[in-house]
Amino acid sequence: MTNNDLLINNILEGILETKGKEIVLLNLEKVENAFCENFVICHAESNTQVSAIADSIEKKVKENLDVRVHHREGAANSIWVLLDFNGVIVHIFQKEYRDYYKLEDLWGDALITKIDESYN
Repeated sequence: MTNNDLLINNILEGILETKGKEIVLLNLEKVENAFCENFVICHAESNTQVSAIADSIEKKVKENLDVRVHHREGAANSIWVLLDFNGVIVHIFQKEYRDYYKLEDLWGDALITKIDESYN
């Protein structure tokens, strides 16, 4: 298992522990001019849950891999939080904003994997 695979697994565990919804993994490795290797996208029902998911991911990744988030955006209002772990970027939306921005549609060339909520 690669370092990115371990990172993604920990990110997914952090999302699932806080009940993130409709989790998708976009593999961008074969997409020309992509600025990272993977996106992980999910949504939550409130700004409190968005914040909790982001915190859970950061905690899980730090505890298990000793990796800190490189950059975090959107924490002030928690309608869309972005966590940048260099090769993997996590997008945590409130549902209405996810529906509006439709990031999955913007990266149509990516390999998209839907993560079952019973994933482990």
